[in-house]
Amino acid sequence: MNLFDIVGPVMVGPSSSHTAGAVKIGLTARRLLDDEIKEAVIDFHGSFLSTGKGHGTDKAVVAGLAGMAVDDPEIPDSFEAAEKKGISFTFGSVDLGDDAHPNSVRISLKGTGGKTLEMTAASIGGGQIQVQEIDGLKAVFSGDHPTLIVQNDDTPGVIADVALTLSSNNINIATLQLTRDSRGGKAAAVIETDQEIPEDAMYWLAHQDGVQKVTYLSLKEN
Repeated sequence: MNLFDIVGPVMVGPSSSHTAGAVKIGLTARRLLDDEIKEAVIDFHGSFLSTGKGHGTDKAVVAGLAGMAVDDPEIPDSFEAAEKKGISFTFGSVDLGDDAHPNSVRISLKGTGGKTLEMTAASIGGGQIQVQEIDGLKAVFSGDHPTLIVQNDDTPGVIADVALTLSSNNINIATLQLTRDSRGGKAAAVIETDQEIPEDAMYWLAHQDGVQKVTYLSLKEN
């Protein structure tokens, strides 16, 4: 256990879970979209819905979508900052079920370049988050590592192509999760790596047979 596990992150806001974690969720969604955000629909669940406004959770999520870090002093003015960037945003509610973490949010994004993303994530305490779904498919990761999400048809060979591409670029796999909605249906591979993945590798993967969408979380500053 390190010091930040005990005292929490350096942050702006009254709560590491309702504020700092919410900023990180918004920032992770922005990075995954990999496009300038045009529209954002933010639906809160559980405690985020019932007590989030008092903790500034709404401003925190929008701050992340606008590219702010958890210690940015402009977080209280995030609505104005987002509007200056051309980001329109609306808030709503969603019931994610009894098994969902109480500090959960579903974010739906549209980019100026036509990209879309739906992400469900939870703030699990101490400023840490857990992404739970991407575009309706289970995808569990922390957002603390470069992360590749490959959505594909559930057919042989796709995962072999992914592994070969990473190996040929000297990319080490830290964690690997495979999920599918049904046999022969939609599937997803969620891969956390130790190194950043080059753009040409992701472009090659995106154009392989059976691959529907490639989403990448880069931790490099834009």
